[in-house]
Amino acid sequence: MHTFRLGDFELTIISDGTYYLDAGAMFGVVPKTLWEKKYQADALNRMSCGTNGVLVRNLRSEQRVLIETGIGSKLPQKLDKIYDAKHLMLDNLRATGTAPEDIDIVINSHLHFDHCGWNTYRDAAGVVQPTFPRARYFAQLGEWEHAREQHERDRVSYISDNYDPLIDSGQMTLIDGANHPVQEITDGIRVEVFPGHTRWMQAIFIGGDSAASDIRSRAQTACYISDLLPTSYHLDLTWVMSYDVFPLETIDNRKRYYAQSLNTVAEPNRFLTIFTHDHETPWAWLRADEKGRVISETISQMPS
Repeated sequence: MHTFRLGDFELTIISDGTYYLDAGAMFGVVPKTLWEKKYQADALNRMSCGTNGVLVRNLRSEQRVLIETGIGSKLPQKLDKIYDAKHLMLDNLRATGTAPEDIDIVINSHLHFDHCGWNTYRDAAGVVQPTFPRARYFAQLGEWEHAREQHERDRVSYISDNYDPLIDSGQMTLIDGANHPVQEITDGIRVEVFPGHTRWMQAIFIGGDSAASDIRSRAQTACYISDLLPTSYHLDLTWVMSYDVFPLETIDNRKRYYAQSLNTVAEPNRFLTIFTHDHETPWAWLRADEKGRVISETISQMPS
């Protein structure tokens, strides 16, 4: 497992395993002759995608926060087979010595089934139960309202059993991002709306304040940017997924994120960027090369 110490926090990647998506859809309007130089699809033109969540442990308070919960175990059998879902998140969580009952907070960047599937499970009687019984869950109000619309464009992405029972019980808090686009969830962890993939997708920041003037404070920050940058192959501004409902906003908000996060000579290691669907490179530092292109550098590549 990938683990990193970030100030007062210990971050561990907790994956639900890989699954398959159409590689062409993952790269949108980018021609295959270009994207296949970076990624070789399989014989069915599929891309093997990760389902990276993050276990965040506050080393002072021992509070445990889980960002994203993967695909889970409730997909219809046909879809489960198509995606070749692996259902590994709970096993990987337990491998860290953490039980579902130990989780204090769960944060979903958005409510697509591959990001919130283990929010709940079906018990032996078929009743939907919270997977993390003690946890407070957080998602965006606008995201839930859109999910309820069941729009033809993206209704396949939303499974109400992943969130409605938690809302009905009061265990999930819906954040009003329209009036509060930046919201502190708990000590050292905040969310901020970054539209593009969906209108109300939120990024999760861990650690130092992005507006801090102290370089060292910025260096102790990580960001789960979710599907704004799904993999390390998507750093070019225009390499936008077909799954993005608002692709032009994806581009604008990548610019916005890069303005906050890129390493410079004066400010090295500003944000550790976490990629939601990259099972080979789950996180990296970002910087601009000599031509101004954004590139990634893994933790091991960066000077200590």
